[in-house]
Amino acid sequence: MTATRSIHPDRPDVIVVGAGLAGLACALDLAEAGLEVAVLEASDGVGGRMRTDRRDGFQLDRGFQVFNTAYPQVARRLDLYGLRLHPFTPGVLVHTAHGRVRWDNPTRHPARAAGLLTSGDASPGNLLALGRLTARDTLLPARALKRGVEETTLSALAHAGISEALVEELLRPFLSGVFLEDELATSSRMFHLVWRSFVRGHLTLPARGIGAVPQQLADGLPSGSLRLETPVAALSDHGVVLESGAELTAATVVVATDAATAATLLPGLAVPDFRTVTTYYHAASRPPLREPTLLLDAAGRFLNTAVLSQVAPSYATDGRALVATSALGDDVPGRETTLRAELAEVYGADTHGWELIDTHTVPAALPAMVPPWPLSRSCAIGPGRYVCGDHRATGSVQGALASGARAAREVIAARVAPLARRVGAGVTHGADTG
Repeated sequence: MTATRSIHPDRPDVIVVGAGLAGLACALDLAEAGLEVAVLEASDGVGGRMRTDRRDGFQLDRGFQVFNTAYPQVARRLDLYGLRLHPFTPGVLVHTAHGRVRWDNPTRHPARAAGLLTSGDASPGNLLALGRLTARDTLLPARALKRGVEETTLSALAHAGISEALVEELLRPFLSGVFLEDELATSSRMFHLVWRSFVRGHLTLPARGIGAVPQQLADGLPSGSLRLETPVAALSDHGVVLESGAELTAATVVVATDAATAATLLPGLAVPDFRTVTTYYHAASRPPLREPTLLLDAAGRFLNTAVLSQVAPSYATDGRALVATSALGDDVPGRETTLRAELAEVYGADTHGWELIDTHTVPAALPAMVPPWPLSRSCAIGPGRYVCGDHRATGSVQGALASGARAAREVIAARVAPLARRVGAGVTHGADTG
C-alpha cells in the first residue's frame, strides 16, 4: 500500500466529503455545535447538481431547476430576501389537442376559480375532487402525510376521485416534470408532501441563478473549513485519503456526495435507481411567451418549457430571450431538431432562428422514489461513518437539507453518548463510596 502523509497538522473533528446541499447543511450544523469541520469538495465550486454557469451573456443552471420557498429547511437556513427571488406565475399553461389551457392556482387568485370551469376537463366534480385533495394536503400536518397509506401517485389520484381525463391533461404533464417520470409511479407520500409545498410556497428563480442557493449556505461556513478541488479517493481507518495521496485524519467522516460516489467510498451502500433529464437552452430574438409561466405539453413530448428571461431578466443580458426546455432521458442525435419543431407548435412561434446555447444532461437528477420509499433514514453506516443526501431522504431541496441536518444530529449524539456514560459512571461511583 502506498504510504500517505498528513496534509495538515490540525485534525478536524469531522470531515464532510461533498459540498452539495446535504454536505453544507451538515457542516453548518456541526460547526454551530462547536465542532471543527473540514468540507472537501472535488469540483471548483459548491452546490453539486445545483450550479449555475455564465456564458455569452446568459445564466445557465445545470439543468432546469426551480426554487420552492415553502420547504421548512429553506425557511430555517436561507435569507430569501438576499437571494432576490423572481416568481413564476402561480399556475401553468398546457398545450393540448384542443388548444392552450391555463390552469391558475385558485388559492392565489380566488377570483379566477370560476374560470377553471372553462378549462379543458375541469368539470365541477373534478374541481371538487382536486380541491378536497389540495385542502387535505395543505391543512394536515406534514407528519400526518408522511404516515399516510402509501401507493403510487397515479393510484392516489384515482382514489381521490380525479378523472383520468384531468390526470392526462394537467396532472401527468405537471408531475412528470416534478418527479422526472411519466408513469406517475412515485410514492404517494412524496406526492402529497410536494403538492403541499406547491400550494403553500412560491416557485421562483434567484436573480443570480440556482447556484446562489448553495453559495449562500457556503458563505456561512467558518473561514478555512471549505476546500475546493480536493477530491477524496478513499476512506481510511483514520479519516480520508485524497487523490493526491495525502491523508486527512478525523474520527468522524460524513459522505455527502452523489449516491454513486458514496457507494464507491462506502462499499456495500445501497444505491437506488435514478431519473435522467436533459435540458436544452435556446436563445430567441424575442420571447415566444411574454409571461413567467411554465408551459407543459399534454402529449408528453417534453417535460416543460419556460422563457427564463421572463422570470428573471438577469438570465439573459444580451437582448435575446433564454428558453429552457427539459425532456426525459439522455440527449440523442436528432432530438434537438425534433424538439425545435415541437416548440414551434407549442409556442406558436418560428424557432428556426433560435440558437442552441447549451445542452445539459443530468444522469442522476432524482432518485426513483417508487413505493415503498422511506422519506427519511438513518445516516449512520458504521462507527464514525455517515452518509447523507437526497438519495437518503426525498429527491428535493428539502430532502437534501434535511438529510444533512439528520447526519449532523446523529454525529453529535454519537459524540455526546460516551461522555454521558462517563459522567453517569462517575456519579454512580461517587454515590457508592459516599
